[in-house]
Amino acid sequence: MKQKMSSVIFDASALLALIKNEPTNLKLETFLGNICMSSVNISEVASILLDKISYQECKDIIEPLINSIIAFDQEQSFLAANIKKQTKHLGLSLGDRACIALGLATGYPVYTADKAWAKLQVNCKIILIR
Repeated sequence: MKQKMSSVIFDASALLALIKNEPTNLKLETFLGNICMSSVNISEVASILLDKISYQECKDIIEPLINSIIAFDQEQSFLAANIKKQTKHLGLSLGDRACIALGLATGYPVYTADKAWAKLQVNCKIILIR
């Protein structure tokens, strides 16, 4: 019997790599059905895709890939604000911090292509896809 994989969090760069079939050191498609994302990061990806495709095409691409889009709530808002000082030197955006906050709130590992995240000292697992 195959064991069900646990949920994972993708940041915008990880989802874009999956959508664009970019080379990574992991088979991102193996996470399908288990991917959670912050609504903030979904907005980041959609903003990029909407430069070239329609609203409906964008939704049709993103929605089947994501198991759960998690609203950026009060707890995550404060977690993202709290890590700003310790991440400022790395130039992390609000979207980056929203993703990390979701990892902190859920305990799920966070997947990213952003190499700067390897330097983070936060209480969640960060996994680089490149």
